[in-house]
Amino acid sequence: CIKILSRDEKKQHDARLSLNDQRIEFYIGDIRDINCVDQVMRNVDFVFNAAALKQVPSCEFFPIEAVKTNVLGCENVLQSAIRNNVEAVVVLSTDKAVYPINAMGQSKALMEKIAVAAARGYGTAHNTKINVTRYGNVIGSRGSVIPMFIQAGKRNEPINVTDMEMTRFLMSLADAVTLVE
Repeated sequence: CIKILSRDEKKQHDARLSLNDQRIEFYIGDIRDINCVDQVMRNVDFVFNAAALKQVPSCEFFPIEAVKTNVLGCENVLQSAIRNNVEAVVVLSTDKAVYPINAMGQSKALMEKIAVAAARGYGTAHNTKINVTRYGNVIGSRGSVIPMFIQAGKRNEPINVTDMEMTRFLMSLADAVTLVE
């Protein structure tokens, strides 16, 4: 059985219809709510925490919301996984956490530190393996800059780049999936 916890009922509805698989259970909820996380975490072996506020402008305008989801939400997932003896947790991060200059990158960098501290067992011995993986821009994923670049090109508009010196790390969806297998 696969359990999916998300607060996006539209995505869940679409996935339920397109997958049409009774082995997948969908739960509406938010990782910010520890009770919700605890209810879903029962009898789980592996957790992939991809929940995050990922849009740089949204996190800049509402930085406390980035902290609530990316930092405190991740802490809820980790602590619930440990309490429920989950075998392993994979926490997805971003290349923006390396030298964070914005609220999104800063919140993901702090999330990484919390995951590493939990992996060390900071005062709580446990058997849950905790892993962190960093992604760049996954081509074709929701929120990726690539579709924006493609649309600008189709309209013969200039491609806006924040800084000509910046580096973008790109990966295919297949590479992204392989990274967490």
